[in-house]
Amino acid sequence: MKLKILLVFLFVFVVGVGLACGEENTSGDHIAVYYFHGNFRCNSCHKIENYTKETVDKYFNKEIRSGDIVYKIVNVEQKENVHFVEEYQLYTKSVVLSLVKDGKEIKYKNLTKVWEYLNSKTKFEDYEKKEIKEFLKEL
Repeated sequence: MKLKILLVFLFVFVVGVGLACGEENTSGDHIAVYYFHGNFRCNSCHKIENYTKETVDKYFNKEIRSGDIVYKIVNVEQKENVHFVEEYQLYTKSVVLSLVKDGKEIKYKNLTKVWEYLNSKTKFEDYEKKEIKEFLKEL
């Protein structure tokens, strides 16, 4: 009996942690906001990651909590993530939006201007915010 209670507790805990960490239901409709990086990470790369996370948290908190938006940081040099390089035609550190409906990606967009706006946090946020809102219209 104690083992069953312990197993139920562990299951509830693991599911709760997964939800708190923003794990999405991959069969549902959502937008994935990916930040792709490699093993070597310069100051600019960290800045893009931080600005993107701040933008998503600041302007799309409700959508994050509902699961409509999922933010993922992915190292494309890890064996299980190498496929993203070809799928999204990545040539550098990148922010990619992916529209997923019924568990299948419908479209994606590489936000290449993040490098252009790197020295202006306001322009960077405005750019990402605009692009994410466009994707949200299609959910």
